[in-house]
Amino acid sequence: MKRTLLAAAALAFAFGPAQAADDITLQLKWVTQGQFAGYYVAKDKGFYEEEGLNVTIKPGGPDMAPPQVIAGGGADVIIDWMPAALASRERGVPLVNIAQPFKKSGMMLVCLKETGITKPEDFRGRTLGVWFFGNEYPFLSWMSKLGIPTEGGADGVTVLKQGFNVDPLLQKQADCISTMTYNEYWQVIDAGIPESDLVVFKYEDQGVATLEDGLYVMEESLNDPAFVDKMARFVRATMKGWAYSRDNPDEAADIVLENDATGAQTEKHQKRMVREVNKLTEGSDGRLDMEDYQRTVNTLLSGGSDPVISKEPVGATSTAVTDKL
Repeated sequence: MKRTLLAAAALAFAFGPAQAADDITLQLKWVTQGQFAGYYVAKDKGFYEEEGLNVTIKPGGPDMAPPQVIAGGGADVIIDWMPAALASRERGVPLVNIAQPFKKSGMMLVCLKETGITKPEDFRGRTLGVWFFGNEYPFLSWMSKLGIPTEGGADGVTVLKQGFNVDPLLQKQADCISTMTYNEYWQVIDAGIPESDLVVFKYEDQGVATLEDGLYVMEESLNDPAFVDKMARFVRATMKGWAYSRDNPDEAADIVLENDATGAQTEKHQKRMVREVNKLTEGSDGRLDMEDYQRTVNTLLSGGSDPVISKEPVGATSTAVTDKL
């Protein structure tokens, strides 16, 4: 009997109690939608759990800036566009890119063909809808590259601060508006304007694309080996989620819909969005391509007298996490 008890105690010691999962809070850049399918899939399919993680996903919104959230301690890791992250870093929020799930940019300007706009030089004298809250930086860099002022006038463009909808185009308040390949562009189509009536300018095609939807943490967090290990497990599981989303887009969209507490998203739109977003993550293993990074930096520095960032960033990226993948 004594031997049996000793054997049981040895087994209990060997395996120990079930280890508590490490908590991670992720702040999204926007509301729950297919743009973030990989994260919701990783959570739903147990990929985070397999890595010993308990991940809380916090949706964003129109008046929420992820850098402010993480600076205030409201998240461990955030999703943000690199222009906004680098601008925040230069202003004193020490954000560091630890991984880059999005390989390509989905940003576009969409114009009504009836305006007569056929090339970027035709923007002069026009009204263009632009998103703010950090999303304006790629646009401002593009206009600077074209030599087009953004203060209005016949030789410049009038910038309309666009809400996160397509109303300015539908109501003809703007000649062109900002859209993403996976979201607002299709809202225009669904509103009854056929693709044949639109002229599209993709930032990728114009050579001014900047990196979107990267993962950022506070610089000091990377001094903690346990945090770095936790983030490596998070990135590994996340990229598994994105791979699953590419292989199973309809199921991924259903998972997103299940997590939409607002009930505002529709099945048709989310299935289409997931498919378009999958095109942007394809080719990424989570590691930041330094050529893509440098292109983004160069674009942001080319703002003439008013660049998005004033100097080459130092320490804005780290491979500490992806080196462990």
